[in-house]
Amino acid sequence: MIDWKPRYEAKRCTAADAIKRIRPRQRILIGSGVGEPEHLVQALCQEGGHLYDNEIVHLLTLGSAPYVAPEFAGRFRHLAFFIGANVREAVNTCRADFMPVFLGEIPRLIRTQLPIDVALIQVSPPDEHGFMTLGVSVDIVRSAVDTADMVIAEVNPNMPRTWGDTTVHVDDVGCIIEVDYKLPSLPIPELGDVERSIGRHVASLIPDGATLQMGIGRIPDAVLKELGNHHDLGIHTEMFSDGVIDLVDGGVINGRAKTYKTGKIVTSFVMGSQRLYDWIHDHPSVEFRPSDYTNDPFLIARHDRMVAINSAIAVDLTGQVQSDTIGGMFYSGIGGQVDFIRGAARSKGGRPIIAIPATAKRGTVSRIQPTLEQGSGVVTSRGDVQYVVTEFGVAKLWGKSVRQRTEALIAVAHPDFREELRAQAAQRRYILT
Repeated sequence: MIDWKPRYEAKRCTAADAIKRIRPRQRILIGSGVGEPEHLVQALCQEGGHLYDNEIVHLLTLGSAPYVAPEFAGRFRHLAFFIGANVREAVNTCRADFMPVFLGEIPRLIRTQLPIDVALIQVSPPDEHGFMTLGVSVDIVRSAVDTADMVIAEVNPNMPRTWGDTTVHVDDVGCIIEVDYKLPSLPIPELGDVERSIGRHVASLIPDGATLQMGIGRIPDAVLKELGNHHDLGIHTEMFSDGVIDLVDGGVINGRAKTYKTGKIVTSFVMGSQRLYDWIHDHPSVEFRPSDYTNDPFLIARHDRMVAINSAIAVDLTGQVQSDTIGGMFYSGIGGQVDFIRGAARSKGGRPIIAIPATAKRGTVSRIQPTLEQGSGVVTSRGDVQYVVTEFGVAKLWGKSVRQRTEALIAVAHPDFREELRAQAAQRRYILT
């Protein structure tokens, strides 16, 4: 066996030295989520004085995103595939750009139209064969690592070693920066009565043997807490958090009934607590795959009883879903909602679900609206929506006329807004007075 260790040692350097290898006018991808290479990001701004007209791209990251600060305007221009809180102000003041794109299509975009010059990533330490792993975030990072001219990697002993399409060999990395810091840990959200009620309604739509897709936050956690008496559930999702651990350890989620990748939990990234990172470490039942795999609607549809659970900002009375804008301003992104809604709709026995609280702004605004506000983006079309769930019940929209949809959605709106919604619907001739 050829010893890889001398080559590893030869590639070790400081973050500052690695950044000096980046050239002006190059496109730089930053690793996603809690896999963001924090030291390299800081060094990029502190040591990158030689750079200009460089483009930075990434999915959601949790760091401070210093590269979008006004003082770096001539050096970096950020392109967001998904808008997080750290870049939202920059996007909405045109200091940064936003690209509306389905998450499942970003890897192909990288391979065909948006080539990456430099990938800044974080990986687990190498095994005895010289293979590191992408750990908690494979998503679009896999395509960047496979195609970038140069890969610069932080090697962190706190990064879990994960199974699936995650390996990166020492020989495929240009620079190695050894670091030692904990991954960002997200607090487990507290559930209120609204979330618990939504969780019960959604759980009623989930049959035994279903395969689940869910995100992160109060509603996904509330749904998972209602599944303790279900049997033989599976997971195929773009991401998950702590809520699945107890269901897996308790045997509720075992993947036995999955019709594709039986017995495996398939995801592209995770975010959560240290308990989650410890749990996925070297866990052979959890497979991390790139976004063009996890979010492929045709592959999703191969799972019988596929249940996709997604949230939204608002839904109008015809079923159009607003998810990426608030007040006419860009807020997040398309993400994987449409990928999974369409995949679940084509699954045998599948159920695509939009789950939202009935109100926002402490009960002063209805999320069920006569029409979406001016400037709002429709992420999921009225033709794709089948179920809308609030704390007041389930509205089944598929196979129903606009009149029937309107009645169903008013029935799950907050009672304080139903009279107004009915009047607005009659004015638009959706229903009779």
